Amino acid sequence: MRGWWREISGLVLPVSCGGCGTPRIELCEECRSELYGGVPRRVRPVPEPLGLPVVHAAAAYENAVRAVLLAHKERGALGLAGALGKALAGAVRAGTGQTGTVGPLLLVPVPSARRAVAARGHDPMRRIALAAAGELRRGGTRARVVGVLRQRRPVADQAGLGARQRQANLAGALEVVTGGERLLAAGRVVLVDDLLTTGASLAEAARAIGTADGHKGAPSGSGQAAVVAASPSAFEKPELPVSLHRCR
Repeated sequence: MRGWWREISGLVLPVSCGGCGTPRIELCEECRSELYGGVPRRVRPVPEPLGLPVVHAAAAYENAVRAVLLAHKERGALGLAGALGKALAGAVRAGTGQTGTVGPLLLVPVPSARRAVAARGHDPMRRIALAAAGELRRGGTRARVVGVLRQRRPVADQAGLGARQRQANLAGALEVVTGGERLLAAGRVVLVDDLLTTGASLAEAARAIGTADGHKGAPSGSGQAAVVAASPSAFEKPELPVSLHRCR
């Protein structure tokens, strides 16, 4: 009921930009540019958790990008899913190199706790993943969302936990649902999430898929993952060109 009401209210109530608050527009051009106007880059948190796939992010988690993600996830601004999906699709392309009629790509969202989904009234990551798959298909890449991961045990709230604590909190927490192995065998797996901070969630998701019986192509350290945003400190620094001139 709550999710249905959010859908209806988003159509009839006045809106403001999810990134900067500009009235009468859901997402202004400047905030769109911050979200998906740049070139997605590889991100690697420090310390890097064991088994973390190769991760690409569309943007840094700051300013307008942070505001947009929170507006969609916590305040039910469901109309922002399209823009967030476009950003995620760009990160997927950057990691897989797939820009034409190739695939299929299987976007596997990192699941949220059931209590969190119930409290929000919607599943933000699944919504973003579906939007990303649609964006990829419009660009000629076969892609679909395969929600085969679930939490096998309760986990503590990650807020306030450090990198090592998050890894311990999530260790062994995810599993592939019954029959998920068959779905995963149908294409190339790309783990997707809205945000990377320590990388613990993606590393645990990769472990769960890698141990699924019958699936040989799961990410395990060398697989692929994509996120909408990541901590600014996690972005790899671009290599500086080597000077051909000697200092005199």
